[in-house]
Amino acid sequence: MNRLARPFARRSTARTLIAAAACATLLAGCGGTDDKADEKPSGGASTGAAEAAFPVTLPNAWGKTEVKKKPLKVATVSDGDTDIALALGLVPVITPDAEDGGPVPEYKQRAITKLGAGKLKTYDDTDGTDYEAIAAEAPDVILGMNTWSMDTDYAKLAPIAPVVTFTDKAHSDTLTWQERLKTAAKALGMTAEAEKVIAANEKATADAAAAHPEFKGKTYTYAVVHPEQITFMSYADQDPGVFEQLGFKKTDKAKSYKADKNAVSLENLDELEADVLLMTYPFGDNGLLSAKELETNKLFQSLKVVKGKHYAVIPSENTLSSAVAYPDALSAPWVVEKLTPILAGAVAGK
Repeated sequence: MNRLARPFARRSTARTLIAAAACATLLAGCGGTDDKADEKPSGGASTGAAEAAFPVTLPNAWGKTEVKKKPLKVATVSDGDTDIALALGLVPVITPDAEDGGPVPEYKQRAITKLGAGKLKTYDDTDGTDYEAIAAEAPDVILGMNTWSMDTDYAKLAPIAPVVTFTDKAHSDTLTWQERLKTAAKALGMTAEAEKVIAANEKATADAAAAHPEFKGKTYTYAVVHPEQITFMSYADQDPGVFEQLGFKKTDKAKSYKADKNAVSLENLDELEADVLLMTYPFGDNGLLSAKELETNKLFQSLKVVKGKHYAVIPSENTLSSAVAYPDALSAPWVVEKLTPILAGAVAGK
């Protein structure tokens, strides 16, 4: 889904919002390379072809980034950047502690295990990027393709190592995960590996769509229960995202909503009507209302989609709802893996 909406995020980005994939085989395809970390903390053995591609100069919103030789030690400043590195088969020398010491998402743990990394070295990002911790690891390059704090971070990160980030400040919200991956890959000398990651993700989605022809042409509404409102997320201008890649299409009511006009009141719950209705409650007790409270609402119960049992909740506890909202190179095939059976059940009315 388009990042402009920002309905919620993983733990590390949820701070900003509140205070402010596939099978193992597919995941292996997303690894991009079989290189292990071994003596090189970030993994990835240098090749003659890769070395010949350097130096690399990339423009960014604050000037330009020059990477003189193939990086071996990669640091990251966001969970999404960590996922880029892992998807390319690289183990970062240091990353933000996106889980606050809690369980690592399944798709991320799969990649870490495959790379034999054990546990990633992290820094506490409660108060933002820890520049000293990053500097202590002496990285060759710093990935910052998925951060919303680069305007503050860039001047402090640039003296440490070349910073790979977006060319326009607005891109912190608007770039697709594929664009972020490709830019990072250029700086890492891993363009071919990035294309393999993208192809594997596309195959995961295409295979799921082919296995479920009943999805094709079904209308859907995707709504998120925020603390202040129920948000109509599948509005007309929203990027297609995984639902439409799997064959679904938006309802006619989607035309009435847009990024800055997306609230659905309890008096207008009939706006959610569709062949399939998907809800998620990423803010838990801080949401406008609970799933039980919504499901006992008489107007909600009167919806055809609810009566026909074509309604499902996308869980947030396993990070699926946040991964749907913020897909990246590592999570995208896992989203398809976990979301497909939920969609199949909703279409079947189970």
